[in-house]
Amino acid sequence: MTAVNNKIALITGGSRGLGREMALALATDGKDIIITYHSNQRQAEEVVGLIKAKGVKAAAFQLDASKTDSFDAFFANLSTYLNQTYQKATFDYLINNGGTALYAPFAQTTEAAFDQIVNLHFKGVYFLSQKALPFLNDHGAIVNVSSGLARFSLPGSSAYGATKAAVDSLSRYMARELGSRGIRVNSIAPGAIETDFGGGHVRDNKDINQFIAAETPLGRVGLPTDIGGVVAFLCSDAAGWISGQRLEVSGGIYA
Repeated sequence: MTAVNNKIALITGGSRGLGREMALALATDGKDIIITYHSNQRQAEEVVGLIKAKGVKAAAFQLDASKTDSFDAFFANLSTYLNQTYQKATFDYLINNGGTALYAPFAQTTEAAFDQIVNLHFKGVYFLSQKALPFLNDHGAIVNVSSGLARFSLPGSSAYGATKAAVDSLSRYMARELGSRGIRVNSIAPGAIETDFGGGHVRDNKDINQFIAAETPLGRVGLPTDIGGVVAFLCSDAAGWISGQRLEVSGGIYA
């Protein structure tokens, strides 16, 4: 599929898991894709190859989304790429997806571990989005990735769940303040998904997998492909009147 004036999506953490599926789903819809990766360049380049095979442009950039002091350099590199490739330094969609897990009881969560989660899942999202604003086209969209753990609680996820609740709140404020530019902002909240997230915590632990499946009305744990299409929808004209919303994509767990 080839288009002359494709829309462009930037996806953090797009080299694996949910981000990979988001990138592929958006590419299937004809969007050009830019992904970031933390450390695995080879894996990121494999995803770039899969995207290009769909007939759209793609590129990968290294980014540690928890280090706000690296954002200016990242956007300088991104601007150079955009200008060279499109003769303009703007894109249309930002998907704040990159993240890691923290499994620790509240009583045992260290300040260092807490800071790491907050810097990545909240502070990083806040300021990466802020830095992106001059590059984001009017009438574009931002999708922030939250979690079902922002709505319900399971032991061991207090820091992670709290930051995702903050992301939901931030998304509403962003939708309110960016609406004058026609920029829509929503959050999606995946349930437990079978990926390598958290060391394959859900995918590889049979007991955890079966517990979640039993608690989920649709009778199984989520798959990455359950999420990608939802992000593609929120970055489509069909979602043009949706903003400031939290969309849970969890198979109805604890509905």
